[in-house]
Amino acid sequence: MEADGGPCVIAVASSPVHGFSKAVLPRIALVAGLGVAGDAHGGETVKHRSRVRVDPTAPNWRQVHLLAAELLDELAAAGHPVAPGALGENILTRGLDLIALPVDTRLLFPSWAALRITGLRNPCRQIEDFQAGLLDRVLVRRPDGSLDRRAGIMAVVEAAGPIAPGDAVRVVLPEPPHRPLERV
Repeated sequence: MEADGGPCVIAVASSPVHGFSKAVLPRIALVAGLGVAGDAHGGETVKHRSRVRVDPTAPNWRQVHLLAAELLDELAAAGHPVAPGALGENILTRGLDLIALPVDTRLLFPSWAALRITGLRNPCRQIEDFQAGLLDRVLVRRPDGSLDRRAGIMAVVEAAGPIAPGDAVRVVLPEPPHRPLERV
């Protein structure tokens, strides 16, 4: 289901507690500079527990987690059925190669909400704990030894607004040169 044939939101999710999966909701509200209203990972400073231990004053470049529905399709075909929200994403999209977008790409929504992409989600052991064998599907070692992180991207909220399934997603690339996404 793509809005007018272009990229769109398939599902939205949030959780007020630190956990792995998030509850799918009819809509979420983005709050500028903070993240998803009511989500445990929102805030100006880091909220992911491993990062808080390192530096609790560091900026939160991981306010919103986005994941492509195409990845869930691929995982299901490989025997790993995963429901929307189960991997902890806030926004599930379709029709958009999120991983291929450069740093500082802006994603715009019909409500005037805007996200700025900061980097890749770094898949961790929790994914394997969630479903055995899943980590090897979202963290793949390339022939050159580098890692292909496929568990979605992270963003910060630049402009507030609601997001709901069916919303179109408009992509605005930054000025060149484009920087590839790295883990944040």
